Amino acid sequence: MPQLLNASDLSLLDLQSRFDLQRSPDSNFFAELKTDLPPLTDLEITALTRVQHNFLDQLQSRLLIEETVKLVVVSPLLDLAGFYRSPYQIESEVPIQLEIPDGSADIVQGRIDTLVVQRSLWIVLVESKRTQISVHTATPQALAYLLSRPNPDHHPGYALVTNGSEFLFLKQLDHHYAVSNLLSMLNEGNDCDHVLQILKHLAASIRTRL
Repeated sequence: MPQLLNASDLSLLDLQSRFDLQRSPDSNFFAELKTDLPPLTDLEITALTRVQHNFLDQLQSRLLIEETVKLVVVSPLLDLAGFYRSPYQIESEVPIQLEIPDGSADIVQGRIDTLVVQRSLWIVLVESKRTQISVHTATPQALAYLLSRPNPDHHPGYALVTNGSEFLFLKQLDHHYAVSNLLSMLNEGNDCDHVLQILKHLAASIRTRL
């Protein structure tokens, strides 16, 4: 009898054995991270510093739940990246179902926290976690969501996983994926700058395919 599996319960080994999804051995697979990233304006840098200060101020008194991470960190980043304006649309709590192609008819289900789309094309999905959860633990969940998008074998898909202080970018295409270096708001210099640059660059690279 087919089973319903929660995307949040999957491991990287599950994705490998049931979807044949492998980490790419090609160091240039995620070349988007190695190209010249767009420069930020002084206003953007000032806004990112404010995001950092707001987050650190909230963190002083308590650990932050997922919804607070979205409000304090994710929402300002999406705004600065231009994703709240045309031609983009923001979708929240997007339900997904993904049939496992191993003959079992089992289904992976879940809800994408935040999805940025342009027409029917996924630009980037964002998976937010509370601050005490490592972003690495959410990697399989985000990859499963990427596999559920239209035509996952034809165009690359991108995800950002964050717990507010840490950020990981993911790329998936066909049966391969790659993971960025860990970025942190707590690093000297505030890696939020780099996160925003990558978001802008990914959006620009996808626009060239439209």
